[in-house]
Amino acid sequence: MLSERQKQIIVESILLIDSKGVHGFTIKNLSKEIGISEPGIYRHFESKSDILYTILETFRQEIEIYQHSTVQKSSNPMDLFHEYFDQIFENFINNPALTSVVLSEEIFRDEERLMTKVSEIQGLNEQLLLGLLMKMKRKKVIAPEFDSEMFVIVFFGSVRFLVRQWKNTGYSFDLRSKGVDLFQTLSGFLRAPHV
Repeated sequence: MLSERQKQIIVESILLIDSKGVHGFTIKNLSKEIGISEPGIYRHFESKSDILYTILETFRQEIEIYQHSTVQKSSNPMDLFHEYFDQIFENFINNPALTSVVLSEEIFRDEERLMTKVSEIQGLNEQLLLGLLMKMKRKKVIAPEFDSEMFVIVFFGSVRFLVRQWKNTGYSFDLRSKGVDLFQTLSGFLRAPHV
């Protein structure tokens, strides 16, 4: 369980990465943003890497909680798919700065434990979507031969592209509205006749 100060450090770290980029994310800059000394930050986290690890772990835990709650629901799998899709976009809309961390693998490339955590997050998301697609197959919403693995690539590639475009244009368009359009397009693949 994170202390209130640790939560503050996490939030300010995400904002700092968003505003100054990876190279601007230093303990010195972070201490200025928060208004506490550098040793004060080190009392809560051993290093910048530990802060990044905690950001990723918090994100992973949220996905895991959502995954467990989704598995227990007996709703129509297409409704669950829609809910999952909306959840992804709501997370970014409610915390736009998070895009700078989640979509910036270069931050983690040099540290194996951070890359491992990124892989865990990707794996959880893939499992969740594959599970929903399996439910759709069992309920005959989609054909048994539907290529779920290829759809997962198309799904996450499309979401990443749209969210990155939103960030790169300074959040200049309504992500929720564009997300609805993307959902309609992706659901069309699921509803299309399969031969």
